[in-house]
Amino acid sequence: MSARRVVVTGIGLASPLGNDLPTAVAALREGRHGIVTMPEWAEIQGLSTRLAGIAKDVPFNGYPRKKTRSMGRVALLATYATERALMDAGLDQDLRSIPDIGLAYGSTHGSSSAQEEFCRTLFARNGMRGIPSTSYLKFMSNTCVVNLAHFFGIQGRVISTCAACTSASNAIGYGFEAIRSGQLDIMLCGGAEEMHFTHAVVFDILYATSRHFNDRPGEGSRPFDADRDGLVVSEGAGTLVLEEEERARRRGAHIHGEVIGFGTSCDGQHVTQPSADGMAMAMKNALADARIAPDDVGYINAHATATDIGDITESQATLQVFGDKVPISSTKGHTGHTLGACGALESAFCLAMMNEGFLAPTKNLDKPDPRCAPLRYLRNDAVDAPNLKIVMNNNFAFGGINTSLLFRRT
Repeated sequence: MSARRVVVTGIGLASPLGNDLPTAVAALREGRHGIVTMPEWAEIQGLSTRLAGIAKDVPFNGYPRKKTRSMGRVALLATYATERALMDAGLDQDLRSIPDIGLAYGSTHGSSSAQEEFCRTLFARNGMRGIPSTSYLKFMSNTCVVNLAHFFGIQGRVISTCAACTSASNAIGYGFEAIRSGQLDIMLCGGAEEMHFTHAVVFDILYATSRHFNDRPGEGSRPFDADRDGLVVSEGAGTLVLEEEERARRRGAHIHGEVIGFGTSCDGQHVTQPSADGMAMAMKNALADARIAPDDVGYINAHATATDIGDITESQATLQVFGDKVPISSTKGHTGHTLGACGALESAFCLAMMNEGFLAPTKNLDKPDPRCAPLRYLRNDAVDAPNLKIVMNNNFAFGGINTSLLFRRT
């Protein structure tokens, strides 16, 4: 059987830039950001950063208690994004009648706020009294995929992709492969993350958070910039509905674009220090999977978290594969780093920019770091790109896990 084509028929999100795609994309075009100051973090001794990206005013109301009692905020964000993606795709919310639908979803870990509550209660009372029986279901690592399957009645293939910052991009890639190979006709794919002070602490201990812009939140996330001083932790969720092309066209679905390639690799050498060769291998694998050349790609959305070594290494890997001709930017200057959600959110942004014919710049990229490779960095204002046909979204995670996705306009 020949490989089947896979298209995106639904997009849903909750993000620091807004809780629907048009709102978020308008913010990218207009240069607005979603970073705020967290004054309550001053109570955490030793924590240097005060910056975070928050998904505000996400409407969780109306969900039945029977389905949400096992959900922390991370699963609620995932549920909202998936609900909106299904609506966008024109699919029912109850999926029990669709046997050929599956799910691939991930997060960095489960609900940190639920785990904090569990531990505080356990240690404060020196026992189990008062701990709800559903606590673990909220903070277990696969809480998103389990709760989504339960909430929407998904009975097909379910894949949990908890792989740090490549959780969502791996989910999209695995969903793409499942449909292309004929395992299923539809896959709901994405990732989520909730905001919690422990996320800031994790990166602060590694000296990887922004700390010199606490009084200027809009300037804190500075991918590729010479004055960057670390990432801004953020929250959000993104879900893409992937569908076999002929099925989508038969039912008259709106198509956002086609997934044409997925590449992944592992550095295999260090848990936190990235490898340019490993990153480059993921990009090369995606190009080979799509059977296209580097010159066919019209834009690259960089992972670029605004960490010192990460941005330098990624730029070197990109130069190795593409040279210095392809426009490149990172939307994390607008959103901060949404961790387990970033692969889905940034894929959604790529699809929207391709369809609307513009490219967002890297916010706060005032002067590119001379240690970064000399790429064609997009700066200052959004630029028109009416002929954009193929875009690449790259994401890289702790453990040297690398992903690259390719999308084509239909």
